[in-house]
Amino acid sequence: MLSTRRRAGAGVNVSMSSSPKPRGPKPLGEILGDLFAARGYGRLQAAGELEAAWAAAVGEAGARQTKLGGVRRGVLNVTVAHPTLLEELATFQKPSLLAALRREAPGTPIHDIRFRVGPIDPPGRPKG
Repeated sequence: MLSTRRRAGAGVNVSMSSSPKPRGPKPLGEILGDLFAARGYGRLQAAGELEAAWAAAVGEAGARQTKLGGVRRGVLNVTVAHPTLLEELATFQKPSLLAALRREAPGTPIHDIRFRVGPIDPPGRPKG
């Protein structure tokens, strides 16, 4: 009975690599995708998309009085020029702002917005 059993692995062709890499030139799309990932261009594009979505959601006046911070663990940090605007945004407009951001900037998953009062640099004014 032992002689009729096949040995484990007998007749199986095993190579050193589980997924052999094809030889030859890589497609341009694959090369560009690797480059964009390495340089962080995807994050820059997502940040631009998020800023445009924020400006559309809060309007021109609101965009001038707010400054977007980073997104960390799905929470968008927003600096607001004064406490009255903070209360307005956080209390009354937060649900509609979240819905607009999810719709207009799907590349950045956001589940909450955290507002804080702080200085806002006017656009076009040089920093220094």
